[in-house]
Amino acid sequence: MTDLLTNPIVGNLLKSLGAGDINLITGLVWFGLATVLSIVGGAIGGILLAGKDLGYQLAATIGGLFGPVGVMPAVLLGLVILKLV
Repeated sequence: MTDLLTNPIVGNLLKSLGAGDINLITGLVWFGLATVLSIVGGAIGGILLAGKDLGYQLAATIGGLFGPVGVMPAVLLGLVILKLV
């Protein structure tokens, strides 16, 4: 673990993320984080909306699949706009 933190590539990535610089690598990190959070949010939303009707597991699965549909294009557009500004 200490080798990972002392690695200069990881150090530069963390500095770029902390400074708010948007390049290809930091954009992919933000995109991946937003995708994971949208999957979790979609699953929770599916459970709350249709858990009793469809069953909790099926509602979570469908919500997790459809959650990122709206988030991914918005995140890509937002990252492009932030890069250009």
